[in-house]
Amino acid sequence: MTKDQKGPASTTRRGALKTLAVGGAAAATLPLWARYTHAQSAAPIKIGFQVHRTGIGAAYGRWYDRTTQAAVRLINEAGGINGRPIEIVAEDDGTDAKRGAEVVEKFATQHNCDVAFGTLFSHVVIGSAPRAGELKIPYFVVSEGHHVASGMLNRYTLQPGITDVKSQVQAMAPFVSQNLGKKVTMIFPDFAFGHDHRDYFSAAMQAAGGEILELIAIPPTETSFTKYFPRIPRGTEVLYHVMVGPAVLTFVKELGEFFGPSRPEMFGFIDSLEAVDIASPGLEFLEGSYFWEGNPRHAQADQSPFDAFYREQVGVDARGASVSDPADVSTYAHMFGCWETLYVLKAGMEAAGYQGTGDRAKLIEAVEAMTDMPHSNEHPQGAKRFNGKTHQVFGHQYITQVQDGFLKLAHTTSIEDTLYPDEVDYTTQPL
Repeated sequence: MTKDQKGPASTTRRGALKTLAVGGAAAATLPLWARYTHAQSAAPIKIGFQVHRTGIGAAYGRWYDRTTQAAVRLINEAGGINGRPIEIVAEDDGTDAKRGAEVVEKFATQHNCDVAFGTLFSHVVIGSAPRAGELKIPYFVVSEGHHVASGMLNRYTLQPGITDVKSQVQAMAPFVSQNLGKKVTMIFPDFAFGHDHRDYFSAAMQAAGGEILELIAIPPTETSFTKYFPRIPRGTEVLYHVMVGPAVLTFVKELGEFFGPSRPEMFGFIDSLEAVDIASPGLEFLEGSYFWEGNPRHAQADQSPFDAFYREQVGVDARGASVSDPADVSTYAHMFGCWETLYVLKAGMEAAGYQGTGDRAKLIEAVEAMTDMPHSNEHPQGAKRFNGKTHQVFGHQYITQVQDGFLKLAHTTSIEDTLYPDEVDYTTQPL
């Protein structure tokens, strides 16, 4: 089934979402044991959660876990999936590609999970996806790399809850060129995710009339960055930065120390500040600079009711920190992908009539048949459009500007801004 054959399947999915929205409150009034008695099996649906508890992705992993647990709680309170509760089986992959493949194998062969889910860092996805394909376990990743839509992976790997770097930077480049400058130096992490930024932003910026003066790749495990900054050419009008890992605060502080009171325009991906308070001492130089955000960390004046609901359920305040600890800043620009992917899984399993691991192929075909996903409690980041051929979702992107320590929304792209020609048709591959 392709995304063009979307009549019955997409109708079923929409009906399932409407049923979830309308029936959730009623289901929640039932005792837990009674909510699942109408299912053919009361056994839980096991979702193997490949989580970065340790390694350079640990901050993301902690918030991916918190978001996942909140979504699962809500889904189970509303009756689960096809009348069965979700059970999360979590395994730490250490943000390591080899361990990632081992974790996927454990999900399939030891835990008997229905699907695998949750991976963020692109090198772990690339290392794990081939094993998922060999084991024929659906692998729902919450990454941003272009590796899924590029055709590098396989039909068992899908990214339906978060957009990819190619679509993000394609939508951002015209704003940078028109508003900040045309001569750009890029600083990025030296692995697959950073290489996507290097390749696709360079191409998008050139298409928008810009020029890349210098490309500075930094090992993602680096702890000090000052030695790299002298490579920034004097003619740089815009410094484009994206950094990941536990040393991101050091990175942005050292940038400020290097430039002093005079800096070029700056456009950063919020990855450089994920899990870091924008009001941290030493970050004052970021005032007036711009960030890409997958989901605006700070609640905006026109905040949607869906974002308000999502924040409340996950336990995040208006500035994107834990309601129980203002110093515990979330990875808000990314973690919504776990929430949305779980609701895609629910909709896909309901459309497929999923009963067990023998229905994995039906599940993949049901998700491939999805197209438009409306802005809703299930998709609080915004409306999306799924491409079943490439297994990649497309959605709105957000540019914010630092104003008095607040990340204020400056520009929202359209979904159309993010689209690019298909590079693969996974539906032609056997299941």
